[in-house]
Amino acid sequence: MGAYWRLMRPSRAARRPHLPTSPFEPPPPAPPAKEFGVGDQVTHDKYGLGRVTEVEGNAVLVDFGTRTVRIPAPYAKLFVL
Repeated sequence: MGAYWRLMRPSRAARRPHLPTSPFEPPPPAPPAKEFGVGDQVTHDKYGLGRVTEVEGNAVLVDFGTRTVRIPAPYAKLFVL
């Protein structure tokens, strides 16, 4: 029975819009989306240092020397140096 409970995960609550009549503060605005350009030197938490070789709609191709990796948005672990 324990394995069954580990497989079940609670569902995430949907984000509700802030009502103007609410006594609570509105949530902070979303951070701006990261933008990368071809040739940018970047670092990734898992792959290390690399260079952007191609920018697609919502993903970037990064050459890390030993391999080229396609990293989709929101680029949580990818940072421009």
